Amino acid sequence: MTLILAIESSCDETACALIRNGNEILSNVVSSQINTHTLYGGVVPEVASRIHVENISTVVTEALKTSGVSMEDVDAVAYTQGPGLIGSLHVGVMAAKTIAFAYNKPLVPVHHITGHIFANAFVEPLQFPLMALVVSGGHTELVWMKNEYDFEVIGTTVDDAIGEAYDKVARVLDLGYPGGPAIDKLAKEGHFDPQYKLPTPKTDNPYNFSFSGLKTAVLQLNERLVKRGVEVVPADLAWCFQETALQSLVDKSIRAIKERRPAMTVLAGGVAANSRLRELMRERMQEVPSCRLVIPPLKYCTDNAAMIGAVGHVAFLHQKFGTFEDAADPGLEMPCDNDLFSHSQDDTLFNR
Repeated sequence: MTLILAIESSCDETACALIRNGNEILSNVVSSQINTHTLYGGVVPEVASRIHVENISTVVTEALKTSGVSMEDVDAVAYTQGPGLIGSLHVGVMAAKTIAFAYNKPLVPVHHITGHIFANAFVEPLQFPLMALVVSGGHTELVWMKNEYDFEVIGTTVDDAIGEAYDKVARVLDLGYPGGPAIDKLAKEGHFDPQYKLPTPKTDNPYNFSFSGLKTAVLQLNERLVKRGVEVVPADLAWCFQETALQSLVDKSIRAIKERRPAMTVLAGGVAANSRLRELMRERMQEVPSCRLVIPPLKYCTDNAAMIGAVGHVAFLHQKFGTFEDAADPGLEMPCDNDLFSHSQDDTLFNR
Protein backbone atom coordinates (compact mmCIF):
# COMPACT_ATOMS: atom_id res chain seq x y z
CA MET A 1 0.00 0.00 0.00
CA THR A 2 1.49 3.30 -1.06
CA LEU A 3 -0.15 6.72 -1.05
CA ILE A 4 1.36 9.45 -3.21
CA LEU A 5 0.50 13.14 -3.13
CA ALA A 6 1.29 14.43 -6.62
CA ILE A 7 1.67 17.97 -7.96
CA GLU A 8 1.66 19.06 -11.61
CA SER A 9 2.34 22.62 -12.82
CA SER A 10 4.43 22.30 -15.99
CA CYS A 11 2.32 24.61 -18.17
CA ASP A 12 -1.06 26.21 -17.52
CA GLU A 13 -2.84 23.69 -15.25
CA THR A 14 -2.35 23.75 -11.49
CA ALA A 15 -3.09 20.23 -10.28
CA CYS A 16 -2.85 18.00 -7.22
CA ALA A 17 -3.91 14.38 -6.75
CA LEU A 18 -3.81 11.61 -4.17
CA ILE A 19 -3.04 8.22 -5.72
CA ARG A 20 -3.08 4.87 -3.94
CA ASN A 21 -0.98 1.99 -5.30
CA GLY A 22 -0.37 3.79 -8.57
CA ASN A 23 -3.78 3.10 -10.09
CA GLU A 24 -6.46 4.18 -7.59
CA ILE A 25 -7.43 7.86 -7.75
CA LEU A 26 -8.61 9.23 -4.41
CA SER A 27 -8.72 12.79 -5.73
CA ASN A 28 -7.59 14.63 -8.84
CA VAL A 29 -8.06 18.40 -8.72
CA VAL A 30 -7.16 20.54 -11.75
CA SER A 31 -7.40 24.32 -12.00
CA SER A 32 -7.17 25.27 -15.68
CA GLN A 33 -6.02 28.63 -17.04
CA ILE A 34 -7.35 28.00 -20.55
CA ASN A 35 -9.86 30.87 -20.48
CA THR A 36 -7.12 33.35 -19.58
CA HIS A 37 -4.63 32.23 -22.23
CA THR A 38 -7.27 31.97 -24.95
CA LEU A 39 -7.42 35.77 -24.82
CA TYR A 40 -3.75 35.89 -25.91
CA GLY A 41 -3.92 33.10 -28.50
CA GLY A 42 -1.52 30.91 -26.52
CA VAL A 43 0.07 30.37 -23.12
CA VAL A 44 1.87 33.43 -21.72
CA PRO A 45 4.59 32.06 -19.38
CA GLU A 46 4.67 35.01 -16.97
CA VAL A 47 0.90 35.00 -16.59
CA ALA A 48 0.84 31.22 -16.12
CA SER A 49 3.37 31.26 -13.29
CA ARG A 50 1.54 34.04 -11.42
CA ILE A 51 -1.75 32.16 -11.61
CA HIS A 52 -0.02 29.00 -10.35
CA VAL A 53 1.12 30.94 -7.30
CA GLU A 54 -2.44 32.08 -6.67
CA ASN A 55 -3.96 28.60 -7.08
CA ILE A 56 -1.48 26.07 -5.71
CA SER A 57 -2.50 26.20 -2.02
CA THR A 58 -6.20 25.95 -2.82
CA VAL A 59 -5.67 23.02 -5.20
CA VAL A 60 -3.58 21.04 -2.68
CA THR A 61 -6.07 21.71 0.12
CA GLU A 62 -9.00 20.63 -2.05
CA ALA A 63 -7.21 17.45 -3.17
CA LEU A 64 -6.55 16.40 0.42
CA LYS A 65 -10.09 17.25 1.48
CA THR A 66 -11.66 15.31 -1.40
CA SER A 67 -9.44 12.26 -0.85
CA GLY A 68 -10.45 11.85 2.77
CA VAL A 69 -6.86 11.24 3.87
CA SER A 70 -4.38 13.33 5.82
CA MET A 71 -0.74 14.13 5.20
CA GLU A 72 0.18 11.64 7.91
CA ASP A 73 -1.14 8.89 5.61
CA VAL A 74 0.97 10.04 2.65
CA ASP A 75 4.13 8.05 1.84
CA ALA A 76 5.78 10.52 -0.55
CA VAL A 77 5.32 13.77 -2.47
CA ALA A 78 5.74 13.43 -6.25
CA TYR A 79 6.04 16.48 -8.48
CA THR A 80 6.76 17.42 -12.07
CA GLN A 81 10.40 18.52 -12.26
CA GLY A 82 10.36 19.04 -16.03
CA PRO A 83 10.14 19.55 -18.92
CA GLY A 84 7.89 22.60 -19.13
CA LEU A 85 7.81 26.34 -18.53
CA ILE A 86 10.46 27.21 -15.97
CA GLY A 87 8.29 29.65 -14.00
CA SER A 88 5.35 27.27 -13.88
CA LEU A 89 7.53 24.31 -12.91
CA HIS A 90 9.19 26.32 -10.15
CA VAL A 91 5.87 26.92 -8.38
CA GLY A 92 5.09 23.21 -8.24
CA VAL A 93 8.62 22.28 -7.18
CA MET A 94 8.59 24.77 -4.31
CA ALA A 95 5.13 23.64 -3.20
CA ALA A 96 6.26 19.99 -3.16
CA LYS A 97 9.41 20.84 -1.20
CA THR A 98 7.46 22.89 1.33
CA ILE A 99 4.95 20.07 1.94
CA ALA A 100 7.69 17.42 2.13
CA PHE A 101 9.70 19.48 4.59
CA ALA A 102 6.72 20.33 6.79
CA TYR A 103 5.56 16.70 7.05
CA ASN A 104 8.93 14.94 6.75
CA LYS A 105 8.02 13.08 3.55
CA PRO A 106 10.38 11.93 0.79
CA LEU A 107 10.37 13.77 -2.54
CA VAL A 108 9.90 12.00 -5.87
CA PRO A 109 10.74 14.16 -8.92
CA VAL A 110 8.93 13.07 -12.08
CA HIS A 111 9.42 13.64 -15.81
CA HIS A 112 6.23 15.15 -17.22
CA ILE A 113 6.06 12.93 -20.32
CA THR A 114 6.45 9.74 -18.31
CA GLY A 115 3.35 10.88 -16.46
CA HIS A 116 1.37 11.04 -19.70
CA ILE A 117 2.49 7.51 -20.54
CA PHE A 118 1.52 6.16 -17.12
CA ALA A 119 -1.93 7.77 -17.33
CA ASN A 120 -2.79 4.60 -19.24
CA ALA A 121 -2.29 2.61 -16.03
CA PHE A 122 -5.70 3.91 -14.94
CA VAL A 123 -7.19 1.95 -17.85
CA GLU A 124 -5.41 -1.36 -17.29
CA PRO A 125 -2.02 -2.69 -16.10
CA LEU A 126 0.81 -1.76 -18.43
CA GLN A 127 2.61 -4.62 -20.18
CA PHE A 128 6.22 -4.56 -21.25
CA PRO A 129 7.95 -4.12 -23.59
CA LEU A 130 5.76 -1.13 -24.42
CA MET A 131 5.60 1.48 -27.19
CA ALA A 132 4.20 4.92 -26.36
CA LEU A 133 3.15 7.48 -28.94
CA VAL A 134 3.40 10.81 -27.11
CA VAL A 135 1.61 13.66 -28.87
CA SER A 136 1.02 17.11 -27.38
CA GLY A 137 1.56 20.82 -27.92
CA GLY A 138 5.23 20.55 -27.00
CA HIS A 139 6.11 16.92 -27.73
CA THR A 140 5.83 14.35 -30.48
CA GLU A 141 7.80 11.24 -29.56
CA LEU A 142 7.90 7.49 -29.90
CA VAL A 143 9.08 6.08 -26.58
CA TRP A 144 10.24 2.48 -26.23
CA MET A 145 10.03 0.92 -22.76
CA LYS A 146 11.73 -2.42 -22.12
CA ASN A 147 10.49 -2.27 -18.55
CA GLU A 148 8.48 0.03 -16.32
CA TYR A 149 11.18 2.64 -15.62
CA ASP A 150 13.24 2.61 -18.80
CA PHE A 151 12.29 5.26 -21.35
CA GLU A 152 14.11 5.30 -24.69
CA VAL A 153 13.09 7.97 -27.19
CA ILE A 154 13.45 6.28 -30.58
CA GLY A 155 11.69 9.01 -32.58
CA THR A 156 10.96 12.69 -32.08
CA THR A 157 9.98 15.79 -34.02
CA VAL A 158 12.79 17.55 -35.84
CA ASP A 159 10.89 20.85 -35.72
CA ASP A 160 7.32 21.53 -34.54
CA ALA A 161 5.36 19.23 -32.26
CA ILE A 162 2.08 18.13 -33.80
CA GLY A 163 0.02 20.09 -31.26
CA GLU A 164 1.98 23.22 -32.12
CA ALA A 165 1.25 22.66 -35.82
CA TYR A 166 -2.45 22.32 -35.03
CA ASP A 167 -2.41 25.65 -33.17
CA LYS A 168 -0.65 27.45 -36.03
CA VAL A 169 -2.97 26.05 -38.70
CA ALA A 170 -5.94 27.02 -36.52
CA ARG A 171 -4.70 30.62 -36.64
CA VAL A 172 -4.64 30.48 -40.44
CA LEU A 173 -8.24 29.28 -40.38
CA ASP A 174 -9.17 31.79 -37.68
CA LEU A 175 -10.34 29.06 -35.29
CA GLY A 176 -8.82 30.44 -32.09
CA TYR A 177 -6.81 28.72 -29.36
CA PRO A 178 -6.33 25.88 -28.62
CA GLY A 179 -6.33 24.72 -32.22
CA GLY A 180 -6.42 20.95 -31.81
CA PRO A 181 -10.04 20.49 -30.70
CA ALA A 182 -11.26 23.13 -33.16
CA ILE A 183 -9.60 21.51 -36.17
CA ASP A 184 -10.69 18.04 -35.09
CA LYS A 185 -14.30 19.22 -34.91
CA LEU A 186 -14.22 21.23 -38.17
CA ALA A 187 -12.53 18.42 -40.11
CA LYS A 188 -15.56 16.19 -39.49
CA GLU A 189 -17.50 18.52 -41.81
CA GLY A 190 -14.85 18.42 -44.54
CA HIS A 191 -13.70 15.98 -47.22
CA PHE A 192 -10.87 15.48 -49.69
CA ASP A 193 -10.49 18.19 -52.32
CA PRO A 194 -7.60 17.87 -54.85
CA GLN A 195 -6.83 21.60 -54.71
CA TYR A 196 -6.03 21.23 -50.98
CA LYS A 197 -3.63 18.30 -51.40
CA LEU A 198 -0.65 18.76 -49.07
CA PRO A 199 2.88 17.29 -49.05
CA THR A 200 3.59 14.32 -46.79
CA PRO A 201 6.24 15.25 -44.17
CA LYS A 202 9.54 13.40 -44.65
CA THR A 203 12.55 12.86 -42.37
CA ASP A 204 15.88 11.04 -42.64
CA ASN A 205 15.16 8.91 -39.56
CA PRO A 206 12.14 6.64 -40.25
CA TYR A 207 10.88 7.17 -36.68
CA ASN A 208 11.26 10.95 -36.60
CA PHE A 209 8.47 13.42 -37.32
CA SER A 210 8.27 16.81 -39.03
CA PHE A 211 5.33 19.21 -39.11
CA SER A 212 6.87 22.62 -39.81
CA GLY A 213 6.81 22.15 -43.57
CA LEU A 214 3.23 20.93 -43.50
CA LYS A 215 2.17 23.94 -41.44
CA THR A 216 3.92 26.26 -43.91
CA ALA A 217 2.29 24.47 -46.85
CA VAL A 218 -1.16 25.18 -45.38
CA LEU A 219 -0.30 28.85 -44.94
CA GLN A 220 1.07 29.19 -48.50
CA LEU A 221 -1.84 27.29 -50.02
CA ASN A 222 -4.33 29.51 -48.24
CA GLU A 223 -2.51 32.64 -49.44
CA ARG A 224 -2.37 31.41 -53.05
CA LEU A 225 -6.08 30.64 -53.13
CA VAL A 226 -6.99 34.02 -51.63
CA LYS A 227 -4.81 35.86 -54.19
CA ARG A 228 -6.52 33.96 -57.01
CA GLY A 229 -9.89 34.95 -55.63
CA VAL A 230 -10.79 31.32 -54.88
CA GLU A 231 -13.05 30.85 -51.87
CA VAL A 232 -11.32 28.74 -49.22
CA VAL A 233 -13.49 26.07 -47.61
CA PRO A 234 -12.12 25.89 -44.03
CA ALA A 235 -13.60 22.44 -43.31
CA ASP A 236 -11.95 20.90 -46.39
CA LEU A 237 -8.59 22.52 -45.66
CA ALA A 238 -8.81 21.37 -42.03
CA TRP A 239 -9.64 17.84 -43.23
CA CYS A 240 -6.65 17.73 -45.59
CA PHE A 241 -4.24 19.06 -42.97
CA GLN A 242 -5.44 16.65 -40.28
CA GLU A 243 -5.41 13.61 -42.56
CA THR A 244 -1.90 14.40 -43.83
CA ALA A 245 -0.50 15.05 -40.35
CA LEU A 246 -2.12 12.06 -38.67
CA GLN A 247 -1.42 9.60 -41.49
CA SER A 248 2.29 10.48 -41.19
CA LEU A 249 2.12 10.07 -37.42
CA VAL A 250 0.35 6.71 -37.56
CA ASP A 251 2.43 5.31 -40.44
CA LYS A 252 5.67 5.84 -38.55
CA SER A 253 4.20 4.50 -35.32
CA ILE A 254 2.95 1.31 -36.97
CA ARG A 255 6.32 0.79 -38.63
CA ALA A 256 8.06 1.04 -35.25
CA ILE A 257 5.53 -1.30 -33.64
CA LYS A 258 5.97 -3.93 -36.36
CA GLU A 259 9.75 -3.77 -36.07
CA ARG A 260 10.00 -3.67 -32.26
CA ARG A 261 7.05 -5.98 -31.48
CA PRO A 262 5.90 -4.56 -28.12
CA ALA A 263 3.33 -6.33 -25.95
CA MET A 264 1.37 -3.08 -25.64
CA THR A 265 1.09 0.29 -27.38
CA VAL A 266 -0.35 3.35 -25.64
CA LEU A 267 -1.33 6.85 -26.73
CA ALA A 268 -0.29 9.71 -24.45
CA GLY A 269 -0.54 13.51 -24.31
CA GLY A 270 -3.12 16.14 -25.16
CA VAL A 271 -3.39 15.28 -28.85
CA ALA A 272 -4.28 11.70 -27.83
CA ALA A 273 -7.75 13.18 -27.30
CA ASN A 274 -8.07 13.72 -31.07
CA SER A 275 -10.97 11.58 -32.30
CA ARG A 276 -9.47 10.94 -35.74
CA LEU A 277 -6.12 9.84 -34.29
CA ARG A 278 -7.91 7.37 -32.03
CA GLU A 279 -9.87 6.05 -34.98
CA LEU A 280 -6.80 5.66 -37.19
CA MET A 281 -4.76 3.91 -34.49
CA ARG A 282 -7.56 1.43 -33.80
CA GLU A 283 -7.82 0.67 -37.53
CA ARG A 284 -4.09 0.29 -38.16
CA MET A 285 -3.36 -1.69 -35.00
CA GLN A 286 -5.39 -4.53 -36.55
CA GLU A 287 -2.23 -5.12 -38.60
CA VAL A 288 -0.42 -6.17 -35.39
CA PRO A 289 -2.95 -8.29 -33.47
CA SER A 290 -0.29 -9.52 -31.03
CA CYS A 291 0.08 -5.98 -29.61
CA ARG A 292 -2.62 -4.54 -27.36
CA LEU A 293 -3.61 -0.88 -27.90
CA VAL A 294 -4.58 1.23 -24.88
CA ILE A 295 -6.01 4.73 -25.26
CA PRO A 296 -6.52 6.88 -22.14
CA PRO A 297 -9.87 8.51 -21.31
CA LEU A 298 -10.12 12.12 -22.48
CA LYS A 299 -9.79 13.45 -18.91
CA TYR A 300 -6.33 11.87 -18.59
CA CYS A 301 -4.98 13.09 -21.95
CA THR A 302 -4.50 16.70 -20.84
CA ASP A 303 -2.20 17.70 -17.98
CA ASN A 304 -3.25 16.44 -14.55
CA ALA A 305 -1.62 15.33 -11.31
CA ALA A 306 -3.08 11.81 -11.25
CA MET A 307 -0.68 10.77 -14.00
CA ILE A 308 2.23 12.19 -11.97
CA GLY A 309 1.07 10.11 -9.03
CA ALA A 310 0.93 6.97 -11.19
CA VAL A 311 4.55 7.20 -12.35
CA GLY A 312 5.55 8.62 -8.95
CA HIS A 313 4.34 5.35 -7.41
CA VAL A 314 6.74 3.36 -9.62
CA ALA A 315 9.63 5.73 -8.91
CA PHE A 316 8.88 5.49 -5.17
CA LEU A 317 8.97 1.68 -5.25
CA HIS A 318 12.39 1.83 -6.87
CA GLN A 319 13.60 4.52 -4.47
CA LYS A 320 14.17 7.19 -7.10
CA PHE A 321 14.06 9.97 -4.53
CA GLY A 322 14.93 13.63 -4.96
CA THR A 323 16.51 16.12 -2.60
CA PHE A 324 15.70 19.63 -1.45
CA GLU A 325 18.53 20.87 -3.69
CA ASP A 326 16.80 19.65 -6.87
CA ALA A 327 15.49 22.46 -9.09
CA ALA A 328 12.94 22.72 -11.86
CA ASP A 329 14.49 21.58 -15.15
CA PRO A 330 12.69 22.72 -18.34
CA GLY A 331 14.96 20.45 -20.42
CA LEU A 332 14.77 17.35 -18.23
CA GLU A 333 15.57 14.09 -20.01
CA MET A 334 13.65 10.86 -19.50
CA PRO A 335 15.08 8.36 -17.01
CA CYS A 336 16.71 5.22 -18.38
CA ASP A 337 17.54 2.43 -15.93
CA ASN A 338 18.35 -0.65 -18.00
CA ASP A 339 20.25 -2.34 -15.20
CA LEU A 340 17.89 -1.42 -12.36
CA PHE A 341 15.81 -4.57 -12.75
CA SER A 342 14.50 -6.83 -15.50
CA HIS A 343 11.03 -8.01 -16.44
CA SER A 344 9.79 -10.70 -18.76
CA GLN A 345 7.44 -9.70 -21.55
CA ASP A 346 4.50 -11.07 -19.55
CA ASP A 347 5.11 -8.86 -16.50
CA THR A 348 2.63 -6.11 -15.74
CA LEU A 349 2.87 -2.92 -13.74
CA PHE A 350 0.83 -3.95 -10.71
CA ASN A 351 1.34 -7.72 -10.84
CA ARG A 352 4.40 -8.19 -8.68
